[in-house]
Amino acid sequence: MTEYQRAAVLFIDGAWIVWVVAWVVLARGTKKIVRQEGLRSRALHLVPLGVAALLLFDGELNTGWLAAPVLPRAAWMVHAGAALVAVGLAFAVWARLVLAGNWSGTVTLKQSHELVRRGPYALARHPIYTGLITALFGTAVAIDAWRAVAAVAIVLLSFLRKMRTEEAFMRAQFGGAYDDYARNTPALVPWLGRNKKGSASF
Repeated sequence: MTEYQRAAVLFIDGAWIVWVVAWVVLARGTKKIVRQEGLRSRALHLVPLGVAALLLFDGELNTGWLAAPVLPRAAWMVHAGAALVAVGLAFAVWARLVLAGNWSGTVTLKQSHELVRRGPYALARHPIYTGLITALFGTAVAIDAWRAVAAVAIVLLSFLRKMRTEEAFMRAQFGGAYDDYARNTPALVPWLGRNKKGSASF
């Protein structure tokens, strides 16, 4: 690994640490919860995320087929991965700032909950997930191992399940306004997959 590749790897690790710290700080001052998902639903989201984090960042799991490269390793992969991590985490933080007091780490409805449609929420209904998936994909590109592919797949499935739960809450709260939002705004990928029926399209 060259000096520049090592620097890119350190950048990726540092970016995730900074994101975690920012997320903890931004969690303060959110609105009061008036409805939230059950414990089982939360576990179905959090446990897979924990498994994915171990696959990505626990060096002891970097053995056997989990450590095998997916593609022939090349210098550009680490740098491309670092760029995707930077863009993805920045997009997620932007969305978190715009969501402000309406945010929660679990599926909830807040007091005076607002249907946010501005900023990144004009591009995708779930821009935080969009940003995190982008950053995780960038991490996987940089690692280039099957454990990283498994981690991204686990997170994606977890997010898709959580998205369905969140959208059920939003429809119960905002009715036709949320249906209109869903018809005109894709779920994850900006400008792609608008769905006339307002389902959780990409």
